[in-house]
Amino acid sequence: MFDKNIKLVLAGIAVALAIWLFFDNYIGNGILLLLLAGMFIFLYYKNEVILMAFLKLRKQDLEGTSKVLEKIKNPEKALVTKQQGYYNYINGIILSQTNLTKAEKYFKKAVKLGLSMDQDMAVVKLNLAGIAMQKRRKREAQLLLTEAKKLDTQGMLKEQMTMMKQQMKRL
Repeated sequence: MFDKNIKLVLAGIAVALAIWLFFDNYIGNGILLLLLAGMFIFLYYKNEVILMAFLKLRKQDLEGTSKVLEKIKNPEKALVTKQQGYYNYINGIILSQTNLTKAEKYFKKAVKLGLSMDQDMAVVKLNLAGIAMQKRRKREAQLLLTEAKKLDTQGMLKEQMTMMKQQMKRL
C-alpha cells in the first residue's frame, strides 16, 4: 500500500512521461502510461486495502477483514477523509459482534467523517440505534432510527427497521 501522496506523485510522473512519449511519437506507450496514471488516481480515491476489506466482509470473513485492515498502520495519514469513514465503518461492523462499546465509538467516528453513500450511512445509523437500544437509551435509538429511515431511500433496510421498532415497543 502506498501513501496517498505517493500515489499522486506517481500519477504526475506517469502523466509527464506519457506527454514526453507522445512528443517522441510513441503513442501506444503514452496511452498505456496515461492508463497507469488513471489507476493511481483511482486508488487515491478508492483505497486498495479498503476494497479488499469489503471483499472479505462480503464473504462474511470477519477475521480476514480485520487482518486486511491491520495493514493500514496510520489511517489519518494514509487515507482520504471518506476512506477514514469507511475504515471506521468496517471496524465498527467487525467489533459489533464482540464489543459494543468500541463498535459504537467506531460508528460515531464514521458518521463524523462521513460516508460516500446514503445507504452506508443508513446502515451505520441503524447499527448505532441497535447499540443504543441494547444500552437502554430508547430516545437516542428512536432518533437514530428515524435518521436511518430518511437515508434508506431504496427501502433495503425496511425489514430490519420494523424489527427494531417492535423490539423498542417491548422495552
